[in-house]
Amino acid sequence: MGPPPIEGGWVRIDRGRIVAVGRGRPTGRVVDLGDAIILPGLVNAHTHLEFSDLTRPLPLDGGLVAWIDRVVSLRRSRATGDREEARRAAAVAAGLRESAAAGVTAVGEIATAPLPRHVAAGPRLRTFHETLGLSGAAMAVAGTTLHRGIDLLGGAAGGVSPHAPYSVGAALGRLAIAVAVRRRLPVAMHIAETREEAELVATGGGSFRGLLDRLGAWPAHGPPPRLLPAADWISLLARAWRGVVVHGTFLPEDAAGLARLTRHRRRLCVVVCPRTTRAVAGVLPPVAVFREAGVRVAIGTDSRASNPDLSILAECRELVAGGGVGPAEAISMATRDAAWAVGFEHRCGRLACGRPADVAVLRPAISGGDPFAAALDPGTRVVATLRAGRLIAGRLS
Repeated sequence: MGPPPIEGGWVRIDRGRIVAVGRGRPTGRVVDLGDAIILPGLVNAHTHLEFSDLTRPLPLDGGLVAWIDRVVSLRRSRATGDREEARRAAAVAAGLRESAAAGVTAVGEIATAPLPRHVAAGPRLRTFHETLGLSGAAMAVAGTTLHRGIDLLGGAAGGVSPHAPYSVGAALGRLAIAVAVRRRLPVAMHIAETREEAELVATGGGSFRGLLDRLGAWPAHGPPPRLLPAADWISLLARAWRGVVVHGTFLPEDAAGLARLTRHRRRLCVVVCPRTTRAVAGVLPPVAVFREAGVRVAIGTDSRASNPDLSILAECRELVAGGGVGPAEAISMATRDAAWAVGFEHRCGRLACGRPADVAVLRPAISGGDPFAAALDPGTRVVATLRAGRLIAGRLS
């Protein structure tokens, strides 16, 4: 946990950085926020902004396998070329605007293609280039696009994301992680988000195999792809500068996977997306298990393909309502721990002297009592968001 909240406090910002934090009456030019809660800017540690143009989530009945089938169908139904690039750029820009309005100052984005440079306005962006492929031919294509995608980031913050154990063969995953190690980039991977994943890896069959066959993703000829279990992927993630296990919903049922995660906890964290997990799997993320093992836990929203909005505070409320964590711990997971997950721990996630002034200003629905609980009250509103002292959403007066 961080330091206790300051009642009647103030933050002094100069040239985009926090230069002082105190209590009482400050000197100099003052912007009086009235009854407000000042938080470190929230961090969305895992999302897919390409779906931010959806007005409602895709149907979630049938579990993860059925939902993935719908996602693939949606992608294949969309235009290609310049029209699709323009649509995706507009969706990402809309997602960043929505995120900023929700108090978010940094985002961990999973991108299937390079993002246009102009969408970087607003929250800080860590872009994890996603790779998928099970066949040798798919690996060759994915390997080429991986290098190209990272190169196109230029000086922007990048990362690598082998998608999941059910969609990435061992050879391609090792290649992607090796590139990340060589370039000192963080790596994020969806792991243990459904029991069907373990069934496919262990037997080569089950509902995932049926889906992969229908999509033409499972090799029709030659030997079957080599798939790795969660424990092996976790060990590979630990080789990177920063490793992120996304979801991890069923890791408590995998003794070897949980043991590897615990062993490498200084280099790894888990990012949970509570509302998506509850909608898809029918349970909340096993945060208590991860915390008991000493594993850092961060929070993300996944996407509008599985969630009604991109509100990190709503994700925090979902966890707290489930009894897994208290309000203060949930907000710490959405600030300090999430900043670590995306490699921005020296830029955001805390209100401290010398740091960039990444700040979320909330108007509480209730006064007095626990300020963390007040921040998570459904009636509390985000009224302003600042990145490095610059207003990116809302207003201060």
